[in-house]
Amino acid sequence: MARLLIDKDLCTGCESCVPVCPFGALSMKEGIAVVDEKCTFCGACVDVCPVNAITMEKEEKAVTIDTSAFKDVWVFIEHEFGKVSGVSFELLGEGRKLANALGCKLCGMLFADPELAEGFAKEAIAYGAERVYLVESPLFKIYRTDPYAKAAVDLIRKYKPEIVLFGATTQGRDFAGTVATTLEVGLTADCTGLDIDPETKYLRQTRPAFGGNIMATILDYPNYRPQMATVRPKVFPMPERDDSRKGEIIREPLQMTEEQVRTKVLEFIRGTETVNLADAEIIVSGGRGVGGPEGFKPIRELAEVLGAAVGASRAAVDSGWISYEHQVGQTGRTVRPKIYIACGISGSIQHQAGMKTSEIIVAINKDPEAPIFKIATYGIVGDLFTVVPMLTEEFKKRLGR
Repeated sequence: MARLLIDKDLCTGCESCVPVCPFGALSMKEGIAVVDEKCTFCGACVDVCPVNAITMEKEEKAVTIDTSAFKDVWVFIEHEFGKVSGVSFELLGEGRKLANALGCKLCGMLFADPELAEGFAKEAIAYGAERVYLVESPLFKIYRTDPYAKAAVDLIRKYKPEIVLFGATTQGRDFAGTVATTLEVGLTADCTGLDIDPETKYLRQTRPAFGGNIMATILDYPNYRPQMATVRPKVFPMPERDDSRKGEIIREPLQMTEEQVRTKVLEFIRGTETVNLADAEIIVSGGRGVGGPEGFKPIRELAEVLGAAVGASRAAVDSGWISYEHQVGQTGRTVRPKIYIACGISGSIQHQAGMKTSEIIVAINKDPEAPIFKIATYGIVGDLFTVVPMLTEEFKKRLGR
């Protein structure tokens, strides 16, 4: 909150402030400046007053909460088309480490249609959740922001988790932002690393910043809870599933009716994207070094022999040499294949953020100082137009193709 204060003893009635107010909130009354409800506290009048009769007073909203009342690590269990999203299981694996560091429970937060809810809850438990907070309703059959946000906010206010994690998916980004805004807490987006500060026990959230040129570690303001973050798919490994695990399911009702939901889904049309980088076990990517659209020909030939997907760096996509669906990196896909072959890619931090967790990285580049070689498992210094065709021919022989 802010207030505009006018000192009647100092005001000389010069009217300097009246014409500079962009909202017409100032006027003169009996030779003294007065302000009305149109004031937006922009401060323009404060700067022009020659006698400093106008001042701005800001009231800081004091936030005092008992942070000790907040406990446990929660993971939002996202699902679509009758299947739980893999990123939810990845987050359960990472959430386990955070919960161990804090000495608390790992929990799932699940909203689903009654026909699917029980199965989804058991899957979450099989991947490590000790407890699942479940809200069942037909309103969850297709994702809509209102019922999801209502259910989440009610659960979080009642049970007070310390940390809540979401997948940085289309659904997760929309949902997490709404929940954070409603609860008036922070939200760190597109994280690539999470850990617990050993001294403060706060959640340390690492994400690319300034276009991917640096990695920033962020801590939430200590007087706000829960700490919330979205995490990209494929950043963390998938934990092992164990169907023998036992867990608790706590059911809560949804305090909302269909009439209270502000949106209706008339039709859902799935995209025609055929590039499946997220699930590919082998990816062959091209970067600026391919030189143009035709430069992807040897990349595609090698990918075809290996049964691999074709990826690309942002530079290649921005140049129009290949479509965005192929982009790997901070502003593209995050991938975790068994083998990632980077051809003519220098290896900027932005690109590394999307592929550095690959099991094996093979780098092919003419520049021996290219950053990609610092994270590569195997590096080949050479012209990709010589090296890649040689690899293609050799793989054909070895694979009998």
